[in-house]
Amino acid sequence: MAVREDDRIVANTTEARAGVTGHNARIVLALSTLGVAVLFAILYLYFFTA
Repeated sequence: MAVREDDRIVANTTEARAGVTGHNARIVLALSTLGVAVLFAILYLYFFTA
């Protein structure tokens, strides 16, 4: 819990970011970005190659 010291609020790292890290968010972001890049490559090959 955040505490007040010398007219300022002091919070630990978890409280300061208002949540927890984890939940594989980085993996989901990386895979979805890679998926979009692959989809764009497929669309490019389909529409712009002979």
